[in-house]
Amino acid sequence: MTQPLNLFISNDDGIFAPGVRTLANTLAQVGHQVTVVCPDRERSATGHGLTIHQPIRANIVEGLYAPSVKAWSCSGTPADCVKLGLQAILSKRPDFVLSGINQGANLGTDILYSGTVSAAMEGLIDGIPSIAVSLTSFQSQEFPTAAQFIQELLAKLVCHPLAEATLLNINVPALPPEGVAGVKITRQGVRRYIEQFEQRLDPRGKSYYWLAGEAVEEIEQPDHADLPAHILTDVQAIRDRYISITPLQYNLTDAQNVSPLAITLQLDPTPLS
Repeated sequence: MTQPLNLFISNDDGIFAPGVRTLANTLAQVGHQVTVVCPDRERSATGHGLTIHQPIRANIVEGLYAPSVKAWSCSGTPADCVKLGLQAILSKRPDFVLSGINQGANLGTDILYSGTVSAAMEGLIDGIPSIAVSLTSFQSQEFPTAAQFIQELLAKLVCHPLAEATLLNINVPALPPEGVAGVKITRQGVRRYIEQFEQRLDPRGKSYYWLAGEAVEEIEQPDHADLPAHILTDVQAIRDRYISITPLQYNLTDAQNVSPLAITLQLDPTPLS
């Protein structure tokens, strides 16, 4: 094993979720120092929401993780958990922020809603290399495959660090290791949903709505201005049984349309001196 790392782990499935326990325990067992701060309940699809109108409470959790893991539950969102962990709980800056292992894929446009990705993004905003990892099934418990891959990936990133801190969004097929076709560096695809609101009545006869939806698999790979077409999307890679690694950033500027927009509005597109 490489040198022991100081790792900070969060998620959006909650402190009791099997995915985060598998990840934390796997990394602790090989000697890494692991601190976990997770929501006290499931907070999926909360995006990058923050708690600002009420207090955030945090409690130490004992007996749930490996003895060497320091674990906390937090009443806030996934982004709250990472902010709280980095600023108030950890005594020193972690080497990596990890989020997951999530129960269910975070592919394509899912990342805009994902609490898992947002927790990792909070680490990146603070300048820390961050990884979001998801198992592409809502039923499978094949978390060891993903945990083992993250352990191996961390060792490679320590030996060959990236030039700048980035966020790696990783999706792992819900298969045993021998069923995984390999690993692909991918680009973000498009994953659309057929959505509907089911109207129901509460015991007092008042109506409420429950959002339901079904994912529509990507039909074609959208072009990307800066990447060749042979780079698979994350959706296609998972369909082909590959582990998908997509580097993400929080700067959402549409660089391709800066100049066309300036021409349309008859503005000077060159930067001010």
